[in-house]
Amino acid sequence: MSPLNIKKGTSKHSAYDLRDPNAEVIERHTLAVIVDNEAGVLARVIGLFSARGYNIDSLTVAEVDHLGHRSRITVVTSGTPQVITQIKAQLERMVIVHDVHDLTVEGPSVQRELALFKVRGHGEHRIEALRLAEIFRANVVDSTLESFVFEMTGTPEKVDAFAELMRPLGLIEVARTGVAALSRGSA
Repeated sequence: MSPLNIKKGTSKHSAYDLRDPNAEVIERHTLAVIVDNEAGVLARVIGLFSARGYNIDSLTVAEVDHLGHRSRITVVTSGTPQVITQIKAQLERMVIVHDVHDLTVEGPSVQRELALFKVRGHGEHRIEALRLAEIFRANVVDSTLESFVFEMTGTPEKVDAFAELMRPLGLIEVARTGVAALSRGSA
């Protein structure tokens, strides 16, 4: 009898955890950091990441409390569970940081990304680009005889999928913003 060909790893649909317990698992986490809204604060927070060799996959910053002079930095980063715990602990120790929330752990969250796509197309490619834009609910924000600029918001996976489908149709350039995320639970 031949042995079963079972691949190592897990699946959302599997009842079995076939991962090697000694392997380092890289996880992607979205952190919401409430900070003072002052000059140099963003540089200090980002400096924490760069000084320790942590990567930032996405970054957005916005003022959330005008009277309290507070801003929210949303950072998407990847690392082992130990690295993520260390990042959160180091952020919490900073004087300028008022609160750190790991939206990945705290429950369901809503994540959206804004992207602009410049697509050059002629003939059938132009028509197909418009069809795909309609399917993905992308808006035409600029149009010339040679190209379109589409604006789209959605999950990072949706933005990636749209980009992949547009490449063969003449995708020239993509401008993506950072991920914006909010927890779905009650405040």
